[in-house]
Amino acid sequence: MNRYLFSLLLAFAGGAVVGQESDSLQHYTRVALRDNPGVKAAYHDYMAASKAAKSAGAFDDPTLEIGIFPRPLEYAGEREIARFQLMQMFPWFGTRAAARDESEHMARMAREQYRERVDALRAEVAARWYDLCLARRRWLANEEQLQLLEQLERLAARRFAAGTTTTATYTNEKRDAKSMTAATPAAASGMTGMTTNMPAGKSDAGSMSAMNDNGMSGSGAGLANVLRLQAERAGLESEAGAILSELAAGKATFNALLDREPWHEVVIPDSCPLLAVAFDAGEIARLLVERNPALAMIREERLAAGARTDMARKMGYPMFGVGAQYMLTRPRDGEMEMNGNAGMIMPMFSITIPVSRGKYRAAREQGEQLQRASDERYRDAYRRLEAELYRHRRALDEATRKIALARKRTELARAARELSLRALASGNGALDDALQVQRQLSGYRLDEAAAIIEYNAAAAAALQLIPPPREQ
Repeated sequence: MNRYLFSLLLAFAGGAVVGQESDSLQHYTRVALRDNPGVKAAYHDYMAASKAAKSAGAFDDPTLEIGIFPRPLEYAGEREIARFQLMQMFPWFGTRAAARDESEHMARMAREQYRERVDALRAEVAARWYDLCLARRRWLANEEQLQLLEQLERLAARRFAAGTTTTATYTNEKRDAKSMTAATPAAASGMTGMTTNMPAGKSDAGSMSAMNDNGMSGSGAGLANVLRLQAERAGLESEAGAILSELAAGKATFNALLDREPWHEVVIPDSCPLLAVAFDAGEIARLLVERNPALAMIREERLAAGARTDMARKMGYPMFGVGAQYMLTRPRDGEMEMNGNAGMIMPMFSITIPVSRGKYRAAREQGEQLQRASDERYRDAYRRLEAELYRHRRALDEATRKIALARKRTELARAARELSLRALASGNGALDDALQVQRQLSGYRLDEAAAIIEYNAAAAAALQLIPPPREQ
């Protein structure tokens, strides 16, 4: 299997999903191939072309001519009443076979068109499915950020409440101390002594004022943090609504491929497995020629043009007709029938002489030009498909690098988030740092999911160009 250009180590549509679960791409692909109107139309076109091929090359219908004489022709001893002539034409040898070959190649063209439509539907279903998986992953990341913001908001709210309580308690204590000083001079002198024993530049009133200011400042900062977190959460909730709208539109598009109503439920898994594919550039030419339906269709078109050229050449030869003529006669009045026959049979042979050679020559040259056009169209399509495959290969390599980078960044961001949350819980961290690290972690996770989707989409597009072997 490693010799093939694209050898899927996992099932093409199901990935790591086994069986026919309702949330697997393999299941939805089977439903689409069964119910999609475009695929059904292409299949009926193919079947109609196959039926036409069975009737091609048949002999023309025989010709029956009947002539009745209102006034019988009189011959010696008899009268001719009616004449019957049956004739069957036969084309030149090999003309019917050429016509049959052309019709068969046209039917095979319809078959390749049907296969191309099937492969295109597979790729389109996969692309829309991966879009839904990415939107689902964005929704889960949004929910995870909302949960973290709620935890941080509760923490900030508790700190704000604790800071407000501390400030109010200290204000009451200061008011009680002032009243005690005014009531008792001894207490006032004691307080003065305490003030004197303090370091220079630091009075009791100044220290109390500083503590009061710090308490109010911490309370204001806590309230600001709570408001910032609420604003952040409002933005995430708005983004969640946009994601839900995107999911609804994506499901409607996906259901259209399955010929279902737009509101029909689509089960989307929480994760999208990575499809493992192998790329072997040495097999590109062989697999394109062997499997691509577009190239096969052009080959059949070329063969049909060749058969048409051969048929035009043979139609320039004479056609032969074999038949018989029967003349119904009666004896003349007053005479008796001598031989006992009431008619006469005469074998007939005819031949068509193709005098106008120009139309046959033009038809033959037309077929030759069609063959040359098919050859050039084949080369052009092959080069384009080959270049497209290499573009898909580049997309696979680029997605692989993105996946590796996103996974490495995710590990580092996860460790940084744990440290920032611990520091924030202990009171030594900043809220901005925790929010920034969380944004980075969510972004890296989305980058990994998007890269996996990009990788799988490139693999599905490449598989459309070189589908796996299938029955004829």
